[in-house]
Amino acid sequence: VLREACQQMAGWNRALPPERALSISVNLSGRQLTEADLVTSVLAILEETELEPGRLTLEITESAVMADAEIASERLSQLRALGIGLSIDDFGTGYSSLSYLHRLPLTALKIDKAFVWSMGASRRETRICHGIVSLAHDLGLTVTAEGIETSEQRHQLHVLHCEYGQGYLFAKPLPAAEATALVASGKGW
Repeated sequence: VLREACQQMAGWNRALPPERALSISVNLSGRQLTEADLVTSVLAILEETELEPGRLTLEITESAVMADAEIASERLSQLRALGIGLSIDDFGTGYSSLSYLHRLPLTALKIDKAFVWSMGASRRETRICHGIVSLAHDLGLTVTAEGIETSEQRHQLHVLHCEYGQGYLFAKPLPAAEATALVASGKGW
């Protein structure tokens, strides 16, 4: 999966003008995180596909880190040293230990869709998203909101200064050919 994603992203970036270069995020499982050859394998895929390390972000869940925090921290530090971005996925639904935000070499976090979907239901729900975005920014992290389905959700997250979003408002999962057409059009974001 990582090889295919990197290959596709490298191809899109070769076809796009440099100012429109894209990045891709790929989930990393807890099992992969503990594999001794993880860093070597990721580096080999980047070299094979000719994707710049800074154009790849690996997403991990809080539970994947908790499985073996010492090994996870070591692997993530090695990946980060290569220039690869690192993101906590589904932030707020797992262990949500703030110590991981401090100890791990993260570059981003993703707000779980449950928080996005409940925005606007009450002031409290919106304040939770605001708090997550503010905390992330204070730690120098970028933020992606998951599960954006309405223009109102996108607007509220924009007001909160959330940098990135994903969800059906932009596009449903697409086959590579349709995704290529969407990327080429510049629409969808």
